[in-house]
Amino acid sequence: MRRTILGATLLMVAFASPVLAQDAAPRQITVTGTGEVAAAPDMATIRLGVTHQAEVAQAAMDATSGAVSRVLERLDALGLEPRDVQTANLILNPLWSGQYSSGEAAPEITGFVAFNTIAVRVRALDTLGEVLQAVLEDGANTFDGLQFSMQEPKPLEDEARRKAVEDAMEKAALLAEAAGVTLGPVQSISDHGGGGPVMMEMASARMGSGVPVAAGEVTVSASVSMVFGIAGE
Repeated sequence: MRRTILGATLLMVAFASPVLAQDAAPRQITVTGTGEVAAAPDMATIRLGVTHQAEVAQAAMDATSGAVSRVLERLDALGLEPRDVQTANLILNPLWSGQYSSGEAAPEITGFVAFNTIAVRVRALDTLGEVLQAVLEDGANTFDGLQFSMQEPKPLEDEARRKAVEDAMEKAALLAEAAGVTLGPVQSISDHGGGGPVMMEMASARMGSGVPVAAGEVTVSASVSMVFGIAGE
């Protein structure tokens, strides 16, 4: 009889455990909020360079280096700081003849091509057009891109995070109302970071004299996840 009672007790506990676990599950609402802030950029980064071809490797590199030296001198004369000018790439490649030919003749080197790429940050955007025009005049013959950004992005990032939290709270309130429950306090917040400055709304503009450039706006975004409790029973 004692064993029968003990077995029945264990059986009751075994059946009751899932119910207790289910009742203990947290009552929560989890949402993700996003925020964006747009502003006019105050800095541009350009990648420009020089490339030359010659029969001899040294001649190709000398021609490229000479033009790059003139470009660097012009940038210095325009007032750009050394910290804003950096060599980004330096390449010397052979030029092959008959490399993909189906004949029996072996491929041979017929010349060389040298590349030198410079990354330049322009902090005074009203001089950007002048800078571009000047480096072209001094021998720059390759251009790999232009990116607008902010010198101090943190205030925009902070504002984007505030907007992301506001968006998450609005979503949580809406979900609670639709479900007929009372929204409880915030239990956790996770910051997912955000995207860097993104170009948008390219407006017609001219950055000083020289090459015309449109600055438009940059957008900084942020994303957060928030967990809210559900108040009451």
